[in-house]
Amino acid sequence: MTVVRKVPLPAGQPREWYVTHNRRLKAMRLAIALLDSGVYTPDRATDRRICGLAERIGVHRPSRTTCRAVRDLLPASARR
Repeated sequence: MTVVRKVPLPAGQPREWYVTHNRRLKAMRLAIALLDSGVYTPDRATDRRICGLAERIGVHRPSRTTCRAVRDLLPASARR
């Protein structure tokens, strides 16, 4: 297992930059967890499913905006 060294975020950015950055990281974590659980397409990734998964992996409940970002990260068409 590779350990990733955390690097502090750059100082002096507007608050919205930090909010967006953290939302993208959270969406990426959730998208990976969805793929690992067998959800491969955005139409199967409902807000309810994403929120349930977030609770299961120990992430705070995502907003609707974050859920939308998770669906955007999933491939539109996936081969099965």
